[in-house]
Amino acid sequence: MTNPAPLTPDTARDSLRARIEAAERPNAERSLADQARAAADAAVDYTRAHPLTVIGGALAVGLLLGLATRPGRRVASKAVSAVGAAASGAANSAASGVKGVTTAGGAKVATLLGEAAMAYAMKLLDELLQGASDGQDKLGELCDGAAKTIKSARETTSKAARSTQTRAARAVRDVVGKVKR
Repeated sequence: MTNPAPLTPDTARDSLRARIEAAERPNAERSLADQARAAADAAVDYTRAHPLTVIGGALAVGLLLGLATRPGRRVASKAVSAVGAAASGAANSAASGVKGVTTAGGAKVATLLGEAAMAYAMKLLDELLQGASDGQDKLGELCDGAAKTIKSARETTSKAARSTQTRAARAVRDVVGKVKR
């Protein structure tokens, strides 16, 4: 058996460069339109294979984007309030219905049990709505904090860019002054 000659760094680099160029050739030969068409076809195939996942993802992204804006948070707050009022009205209506049915039958124990069940359901509903409201408030605070951080970063970046521009202008003036001498 003969041992192959060891690769020198130059031949290894040339070999690697040739393999990279060979791998990039098919991508270079494809136009941007072909790549876009392939991506669109892949997206359509995925959507056909998993329609509920795509719809759920789109809804989630839309909801998060909506909640990230101030008007979206306002609308969500009104919606939570409206749902709470509707649920409270439905629970009160159900409670009065339970009272009407049980008093018609004359069963006081059933009336007490019905009222206790309705009180428990109302408590759970109130806690749920309070949790949703608290979560919405926290999201609003988080979005406001992120907006402040982004604004601060933008201002810092602008200051740094102006400072760099000033220093670069000075350096150019200094170099031009030295060249003229």
